[in-house]
Amino acid sequence: MYVREADGERAVGQYPGATPEEALAYYTRKFTELEGQVGLLEQRLRGGAPAQDVAKAVAALAPSIPTANAVGDLQGLAERLGRLSATLGEATEKQSAQTQQAIADALAEREAIVAEAETLAAQDLSKAQWKQLSGQLDALFARWQAAQHATPRIPKKDGDELWRRFRAARSTIESGRKAFFAELDSVHRDARTRKQSLVERAEALASRGADAIPDYRRLLDDWKAAGRAGKKVDDALWARFKAAGDVLYGAKAEADAIEDVEFSANLEKKLALLAEAEPLLTATDRGAARTALSAIQRRWDEIGKVPRDQVRVIEDRLRKVETAVRKLEDDHWNRTDPEKQARSQGFAEKLAQAIAKAEDELAAAKKAGDKAGVKKAEESIAAQKAWLDALG
Repeated sequence: MYVREADGERAVGQYPGATPEEALAYYTRKFTELEGQVGLLEQRLRGGAPAQDVAKAVAALAPSIPTANAVGDLQGLAERLGRLSATLGEATEKQSAQTQQAIADALAEREAIVAEAETLAAQDLSKAQWKQLSGQLDALFARWQAAQHATPRIPKKDGDELWRRFRAARSTIESGRKAFFAELDSVHRDARTRKQSLVERAEALASRGADAIPDYRRLLDDWKAAGRAGKKVDDALWARFKAAGDVLYGAKAEADAIEDVEFSANLEKKLALLAEAEPLLTATDRGAARTALSAIQRRWDEIGKVPRDQVRVIEDRLRKVETAVRKLEDDHWNRTDPEKQARSQGFAEKLAQAIAKAEDELAAAKKAGDKAGVKKAEESIAAQKAWLDALG
C-alpha cells in the first residue's frame, strides 16, 4: 500500500490476504486516528487548556505525521499541526497574563480578608459582642479556605506573610475572648456566692410569716444589685428566692383574708355613716353641717378598719363630704371677712362717686349737643354700675 506525497509515492505497509479496498480502508483509518489527535489538540487549546501542555503534545505528535503508515492528506495534516504550533506562543502569553492577573486577584482577596481580620482585632475588645465577633472571624477563615481552593496558588513568600498577619489577628481576638470570659466567670462566681447567701437568708424568713416581708423586700433590692451569675444558675437561684417570697406573701394573703372577714362588719357601719354624711353635700347651714360632720368623723374613727380593697373607696366618699363642708365655711368667711368688707365698701363708694361724676358729664354733653361725649359718658356709667352690682 502506497501514499502519494509531494516528491512521489511512499510505501506505508502491506495487508496480506485482504482485498485492495480492505487494505485501503485500514490505512485510511490510521490517518483518521492521526487527524483525530490533531483535532483534539485544537479543541483543547480553544477550550482553554494550558498552552504549555498542548505544546508538549504537539511536539510529540509532529515528527510522527510525515512518516506515518497511513493513507490521507498527511501534508495537510502536518500543516494544520504547524498552524496550531504557531498559535501556541500567543496563547501562552495570553494565558500567562491571565494567570498573573488571577494571582494578583487572589492576593488582593487574601489581603482584604487579612485587613478585615485586623480591623476586628483592633477594636476595643472589652466592649465586643463576642457571639457576633466570633461569627465574623469564622466567616473570614471560611473565605480564606475557599480562596485557597478556588484561586491560583499565590507566591509562597506572600502567602506566608498574609497567613502570619491573619493568624496574629485571630490570636489577638482569641486572647481577648479568653480574658473576657475569664473575667465574666469571676463576676459570675461572685454573684453566685452573693445570691446563694441571699436565698438562704430569704428562706430563713419563712417562720416569721407576713412580718418578714419588709426584710424580704430589702433582700430583693440586694438581689437586683448582685449582678448576673449565668442564666442557668440565675434561674435556679431565682426560683428558690421567689419561692421563699411566695411563702411570706402567701401568709400575708391568709392574714388579709381573715382580717377582711373580721372587718366586714366595720364596713357595713361605715357605709351607714356615709349614707348619713352624704346629704351634707347639699347643706347650706355651715354650723349644722360642721357639727354633724364632726360627730360622723368621731364615730368613723371609733369603728376601726375595713377590708383593704374597700379603704380607698369609702375614704374618697368621706373626703368629698368633708370638702363640701369646708367650702361652706370658706364661702362664709369670704363674705364676712371684715377686711374684705372694708375694702369692698371703699371700692363701692369710689364707684358711686365715679357714677355721679359720669352723670354730670352726661348732662353737660347733652346740653352742649356733644353726641360723642354723651356716648362716652353713658358707657362709663354702665361700666361703673356693672362693677357696683358685682359687689352685691
